[in-house]
Amino acid sequence: MQMLFGTGQDGAYPDLVFTDPLTGLGNQRRFFSKIARLISDRAEDPAPFAVGIIDLDGFKPINDLFGRGAGDEILLQAAMRLRAAMDAHSYVVRFGADEFAFLLPMVFSEDAAAQKARTLIEVLSAPYDLGARAARLSASAGCSLFYSGDETTELLVDRAETALYHAKASGRGRVVVYTQEMEEAAKRVTHVEQALRRAVSAGEVEPFFQPIVDLRSRRILGFEALARWTDPDLGAVPPSVFIPIAEERGIISQLTQLVLRRAVEAARDWPKHLFLSFNLSPTELVDQNTGLNVLATLHQAGFDPHRFEAEITETSLMTDPVSAEKILNDMRGAGIRISLDDFGTGQSSLGRLREIRFDKLKIDRAFVTSILHDKPSQHIIRAILAMCEGLGMDVVAEGIEEEGQAMRLIDFGCGGGQGYLFGKPANAIDTALLLRSAARG
Repeated sequence: MQMLFGTGQDGAYPDLVFTDPLTGLGNQRRFFSKIARLISDRAEDPAPFAVGIIDLDGFKPINDLFGRGAGDEILLQAAMRLRAAMDAHSYVVRFGADEFAFLLPMVFSEDAAAQKARTLIEVLSAPYDLGARAARLSASAGCSLFYSGDETTELLVDRAETALYHAKASGRGRVVVYTQEMEEAAKRVTHVEQALRRAVSAGEVEPFFQPIVDLRSRRILGFEALARWTDPDLGAVPPSVFIPIAEERGIISQLTQLVLRRAVEAARDWPKHLFLSFNLSPTELVDQNTGLNVLATLHQAGFDPHRFEAEITETSLMTDPVSAEKILNDMRGAGIRISLDDFGTGQSSLGRLREIRFDKLKIDRAFVTSILHDKPSQHIIRAILAMCEGLGMDVVAEGIEEEGQAMRLIDFGCGGGQGYLFGKPANAIDTALLLRSAARG
């Protein structure tokens, strides 16, 4: 591979400390320097300009798919395309591993910035020549605009990174320009994060328990532990809000340890035939200490691993399947059962059921909700049940709220059920009262 030597965009032979050694483009340090200089030049008359960061979607597996060095070749070709797409005033650098950044001094509006970014995405989406083969990639971009002397280089880049995050979260090949609404949303997330860190340290996040029943007898088989958090200022914060924040901001391990410990301590006093089911996040399936941490918590609480089920989602397997498989096998070897949650809506394949041995599969509520009136959902559920019977796996249908749904699932041959029809999630005290009442009845 040949480096893109030449005069570059800054005159003859730029200082190597400002140059990316692979592509010959400027690097992140050069980018910050360029923005700072432009802010200084416009201090007296702060005319707008735009900055952006563009990320190659799906770049990480390139070397695995096309061989060693394919990733570098694609980066070289991407750099050449982006350089050619810049006008005389604009500037592009290699910003990170598979990220490039651009500075547009003559772009004065959000619409113009978005249009330029879309053009760059089109440029990057053409096939890449890898010799005997060709590869296609999409790209996502985030942009921010300078409007006044109050905005710093760091702030503009941070805003572009936030916009890029939103672009990638909404799908591939997207462009997002930073807005005031994003800033408010970012402040809200930071507020929740700070409150959550305090709550985890103070032990204020607690497990609630939802019953899982035998559909025919309605006998309780076990409970799923669900994290619940009520903050003095924020009120009840939904798990759909605080769990993703915990994962993104690196709090998920501490949160999991807290909720798991409190859950097994509560479940320890349940009748011995009841199991406890607990969700593991995608982050924990890439940490080789996860299995040891779970087993240590069970041991410290005196809770039998054979009464414990670890729930994982299809999507969580996709981050690092090899690591996930090892962690799950380690836990299974200690007697823990493994349950595949939200089946049918994730990103894995049926092949995953052959590669990793699961003890139980949970049918996603999306199919159960429509089971009474949607023929495709009925056929899908029947197919899942037939598959699980052939694989020797237990099945639980989630999200059952109506008696008619339960009866239809029984007709189809489903054994287990979970949902508001059988009980809403309740704290440890109310769950213990429920079990005493069931024992007397």
